[in-house]
Amino acid sequence: MITVKRKVHFVRRDHGRKTISDAPRPADQAEPGRIPRISRLMALAIRFDRLIREGKVTDLSELARLAHVTQPRMTQIMNLNHLAPDIQEELLFLPRVTSGRDLVHERMFRPIAAEISLRCQRQLWRELTSRTTQLD
Repeated sequence: MITVKRKVHFVRRDHGRKTISDAPRPADQAEPGRIPRISRLMALAIRFDRLIREGKVTDLSELARLAHVTQPRMTQIMNLNHLAPDIQEELLFLPRVTSGRDLVHERMFRPIAAEISLRCQRQLWRELTSRTTQLD
């Protein structure tokens, strides 16, 4: 069996479509702004879930100790994993914040993540995005 390792760079084009780029963006041309906090929390939730699944961390309490947060806060972060996969992806690729505060916060996603039905989650997500675009 042959294993080929190669770095692949994805670029977002019109309407969120992803394409493969030939070369990485130079480090000196970093995008302006900062990554939204909810995007960073979503990435952390995915990473923490992987650590638990691989057995590197035994439970949420140990993970909370390692991350220097309370166990209830760790539960709030990990509940982001209950969101529908397409919502998770949208959270990870939210546009950078160039000025002011983030339009969406983790607290806004608690009722969405608590919903069992993915269809209902998507409906709540559409309502939330329509409200936040009106604020913008």
